[in-house]
Amino acid sequence: MEPKYQLMHQKIILRVVSKYFIPMILLFGLYVQFHGDFGPGGGFQAGVIFAAGFILYGLIFGLGAMRKMAPPRVIEIGCAVGLLLYAGVGIASMFLGGNYLDYDVLNSHSPAHGQHIGILLIEAGVGITVTCTMIAIFDAMAGRFSR
Repeated sequence: MEPKYQLMHQKIILRVVSKYFIPMILLFGLYVQFHGDFGPGGGFQAGVIFAAGFILYGLIFGLGAMRKMAPPRVIEIGCAVGLLLYAGVGIASMFLGGNYLDYDVLNSHSPAHGQHIGILLIEAGVGITVTCTMIAIFDAMAGRFSR
């Protein structure tokens, strides 16, 4: 048997099982992300779970396949966008007359609604940044060892 075929043949179970598990991992990451303002969880946990799905994909299907799913340039931009979203909410609350990350001023009619909007945006920024950072770290380390 050709060595490449042997390697592919050995990974067939992992490939099939992961095609079912990776969407579930990503869906669970979304659940943790959007459930974070009501209970345990939030941006950091969801970011790590989301990144774990992409890293699992990279481990099973190869670094090249993962780079097609999550191109390095998109990952770099995602790190910056998440950080800017987090900082932008704080700056917006300062411009609206509150303190940095004072969510009450985000909705002048209902402070509780403003807090909900603020937490949702902050957690989204954290989730995006953590996901992209973890993928970038894995990409850098796996790329270094695959040469």
